[in-house]
Amino acid sequence: MTITDPGIDSQPPAPPPRPPRPQRAWRRPPILPLLGIWAVMTALLVWFGLAVPSRLIGVAASPTMREVKATVTAFSVASAPVAAMVWSIMLYSLFAWRYRGDGPPPDTAPAIRENARLQAIWLVGSTALCLFLLVWGLVVLQPPTSDTEATTAPLVVDVTGQQWTWSFAYPGSGGQQSDQLYLPLNQRILFHVTSKDVIHSFWIVEMAVKIDANPGETTTTSVIPDRLGTYTIRCAELCGLYHSYMQTTVHVVSADEFATWLQAVPKIAPEEAS
Repeated sequence: MTITDPGIDSQPPAPPPRPPRPQRAWRRPPILPLLGIWAVMTALLVWFGLAVPSRLIGVAASPTMREVKATVTAFSVASAPVAAMVWSIMLYSLFAWRYRGDGPPPDTAPAIRENARLQAIWLVGSTALCLFLLVWGLVVLQPPTSDTEATTAPLVVDVTGQQWTWSFAYPGSGGQQSDQLYLPLNQRILFHVTSKDVIHSFWIVEMAVKIDANPGETTTTSVIPDRLGTYTIRCAELCGLYHSYMQTTVHVVSADEFATWLQAVPKIAPEEAS
């Protein structure tokens, strides 16, 4: 007869089952689906900001216009996460939080003002975006400090608007005048803009040149055309019945072509032009 120690075959009692882990807050509805929608919307809006606005603006014929296009692209991309968040909440609300009852919907969610974490995220994100816009603006608005620009004398062009045409004079080159604007490539141009009758606005879209032409006053702006081609000059200020027809052409040509054209243009006395 074999005597067995009961302690040898006995098993210790099984430990009690662990309580289920609480689900992390960001994985709970509606945060996780909102984050998914936000990520997709952000990617789409970033692609849109990189591809579409710059193309819609058109070609750039000056460094100033390239800065304008870069600024529009950068601001479009920077605003994409904020716009995506607003649209994500809107879409989720339309489909997931739609109330179909007869009476008023119950108040089931805490107010945003009671969520300190959400307030902190929104405040930090908004501050970062505002600082980005501020720094970008300060950098872009800095005047050019190129040594070449400082030592090279600009070509002065007198621009005169009147109902409903533009005229151009080159006082530093002998007083030639023309109803079409010719500019040499890669040379700084200084426009002196005025008007004979009402307020007009001298606008070359591809060069980002836009300045008012005021009667009795002279306003100035400058540009460096760096792309050969023919572009349109428009009036951007409502100036009367034929305002929409107040257009002419600007030709950006090489330095040799500009010198040849300038010699062929007759010099017109100011009294004769008026």
